[in-house]
Amino acid sequence: MTTDFSSDRQLVREGVGLVELSGEVDIYTAPRFKEDLLALIDEGARTIVVDLTKVDFIDSTALGVLIGGVKRLHPRDGRLVLVANSRPVQKILAITGLDKVFTIVPTRDEALASL
Repeated sequence: MTTDFSSDRQLVREGVGLVELSGEVDIYTAPRFKEDLLALIDEGARTIVVDLTKVDFIDSTALGVLIGGVKRLHPRDGRLVLVANSRPVQKILAITGLDKVFTIVPTRDEALASL
C-alpha cells in the first residue's frame, strides 16, 4: 500500500474547487480521491481543478474517478480541469485518449486563471 499519497481539497472561490493529489493514485488510494472530489461537488463546486503535478503514478482506478467526476459535473454544466506536467501522467492520459476529454494545463495558476 502506498504511504506517500495525499489528497487535499478546498473551495477556491464560489463554484470552483481544487483537489491536490500527491504520490501514487491507485486502487488503494483512489477512494480517498473520490471522496474529496464528491465532497467538493456536494459543497457546490461546478468546476474542479485536479492538480496532478505531484503525482508519481496513476492507474485505471484513478482514471475512473476522473471520468466519474466529469459525469457528475456535466448535468450541472460543470467541468473538470487537470493540471499535469509530468511525463508519466501525461503519457497515460494520451494513451487512454483522455487528453482529448479533459482540459489539461501545465500549472495550477493557468488552470485557475482560465476559469
